[in-house]
Amino acid sequence: MSEIYNRDKEVREAMQAGQEALHYLTQARDSLNSAGNWGLLDIFGGGTISTFMKHSKMNNAERLVQDARYALKRFQRELMDVDNVAKFHIQTGDFLSFADYFFDGIIADWLVQSRISDAKKQVDNAIQKVNYIMNQLRQL
Repeated sequence: MSEIYNRDKEVREAMQAGQEALHYLTQARDSLNSAGNWGLLDIFGGGTISTFMKHSKMNNAERLVQDARYALKRFQRELMDVDNVAKFHIQTGDFLSFADYFFDGIIADWLVQSRISDAKKQVDNAIQKVNYIMNQLRQL
């Protein structure tokens, strides 16, 4: 027996998946912001502690981005069940792989800062896309 399509249920499930994705994306953005701040300190002579803190924040951001990837995939799957909602695709490639433990120095530190900045832009872009879709779901 086929199940009757329940739009409200599908919208609710998509909203829950979207909220979960936003949760991880927002935490990842916060962790990237913190990594960036520690990275600036590291560039301007912060020493071993700032390097350690920067990497700790970057590792945390990487875990959160991985969680966000799974949540975004679930959100995309849930959206497929909802009629009349614009479908979206977010590139969730590995944008958080850093190597300045091995290449510690001012040039590597600047490159890492650039990668952190790029990652923050990608996370912000994903947050905007999810918020846009969530607003569409609220109007259904």
